[in-house]
Amino acid sequence: MELFSTDPQSTLFFEALARHQGARAVAGIDEAGRGPLAGPVVAAAVILPATFDLPGLTDSKQLSAKARERLYPLIRAQALAVGIGVGRVAEVERINILQATLASMVRAVDRLSLQPDFLLIDGISPVPLNIPQKTIKQGDARSLSIAAASVVAKVVRDRIMVSYDRLFPEYGFSGHKGYGSQRHRDAIAKYGPCVCHRRTFAGVREFCEMP
Repeated sequence: MELFSTDPQSTLFFEALARHQGARAVAGIDEAGRGPLAGPVVAAAVILPATFDLPGLTDSKQLSAKARERLYPLIRAQALAVGIGVGRVAEVERINILQATLASMVRAVDRLSLQPDFLLIDGISPVPLNIPQKTIKQGDARSLSIAAASVVAKVVRDRIMVSYDRLFPEYGFSGHKGYGSQRHRDAIAKYGPCVCHRRTFAGVREFCEMP
């Protein structure tokens, strides 16, 4: 068994602790897209090797789009396994954004090629899986596995939104990625919502035709 570093400031502290307690495959889990007015929520699960080292990797929200795109293939090349799960707009509307997020996290774990025996989850909501796990507030800044998952989820979701921009250029999805920028809100007010929009969200539902 590897020596366990007790430094809680280490961004591999939680992974090392889980392995010290017997885990062999620790997956970090994070999502992108809980807050936007349009598009899916995307979750990623990433299992990193114990010796993982990737300078510059941190919470995806602290990185530029260019930095995330640079790190994305490096994470995929070095990770032992990567899984991605998507909660589409219809699911967000049907079961609410929190439940759709958790469902996408389950899918991400299910799509890992290596079965994890411990999960590190960004936030405060456990994933409904019978796998030992730990939720971590601001986990994307405190765990490299979660940081890696945050980058993967963000890059995948951004690419989806860019593809939507080609279908619905009037909304400018490639720029704001579905978030509630003034340009996006103005476009919704002018054109009304499209099929990519979350019609139960404030900022969109006001412009939906009443049944």
